[in-house]
Amino acid sequence: MRGRLIYVMGPSGVGKDTLLDYARRALSGTPVLFAHRYITRAAHAGGENHIALSTEEFVWRMQRGLFALSWQSHDLYYGIGREIDTWLAHSANVVVNGSRAHCAAACAAYPGTQVVLIEASAAVLAQRLAARGRETAQQVSDRLARQPDFNVPATAQLTRIDNSGVLEAGGAALIEALLGTGEPQSV
Repeated sequence: MRGRLIYVMGPSGVGKDTLLDYARRALSGTPVLFAHRYITRAAHAGGENHIALSTEEFVWRMQRGLFALSWQSHDLYYGIGREIDTWLAHSANVVVNGSRAHCAAACAAYPGTQVVLIEASAAVLAQRLAARGRETAQQVSDRLARQPDFNVPATAQLTRIDNSGVLEAGGAALIEALLGTGEPQSV
């Protein structure tokens, strides 16, 4: 039996990295694996555990088909390595921290993808973006104003999680979604 891809997405500041770390710890030793991202961002920037690549190395890998998924956003390149194909083939469910703008392409590449949309109130997003200190006040304002279009194909399962509250509530909802015990919504 083949595993399923679980594509987690949401706006910057919504707490995806925190929720993913919470779920990773809780699901350690289960057949739920969390893919790391390859990003053209310094290893110490931000809270995400990622593999930092130069733009040249990223492009070299991308040209040779070493990424299962890749996209560009906010002047950075993001990629998910081909290792996820092996994990899926060995019946693991694979969790990917994805981009809303790239959701349709991921669902096309991996039919049956489960999409998890993490959301939070605008006030919570503004507070979290300011607290992480990666951007100027203007950049935070620009991020909040940006509402990229994204399409979730009708063949995908969609679960929405409100992460405006405490970590334990959002974390429990994400774990339910990853284990398939939550209530997916129709698209």
